[in-house]
Amino acid sequence: MKVENKVMPNEDQINGFLENSEIGPISMVNLLKYKDKAKYDDGRDTNLTGEEAYGLYAAEVINFVEKYGGEFVFAGKVTRLMLGEVEDLWDAVAIAKYPSRKAMFDMTMDPGYQKIHVHRDAGLEGQLNIETIQ
Repeated sequence: MKVENKVMPNEDQINGFLENSEIGPISMVNLLKYKDKAKYDDGRDTNLTGEEAYGLYAAEVINFVEKYGGEFVFAGKVTRLMLGEVEDLWDAVAIAKYPSRKAMFDMTMDPGYQKIHVHRDAGLEGQLNIETIQ
């Protein structure tokens, strides 16, 4: 099994997500890997770690998830691998539930959400984002 963390979905993943937009509720399992030091695309000077930059995003994204009818189910730090093998562990896991794919997509298009997204990009080395349907 190949595992490759990414910051953004590829075109096929986006197109698949937009198909059947009313499917839901969905829960998104986020396996997060932070950068050692945050790096902003606009070149701003910062002493933040990747985890701290992502924390700025996380503190605000909760409001957007709730605005679009979703909820945070779980967030926590990864401490060890109990079963299986991976080359490198993720740093944290977060699970958010949305009423539908459309609700999550609409959230990502919200101008306020897009404004906070810079902290996510600055802090994340990459992630896996796994959709589950109930």
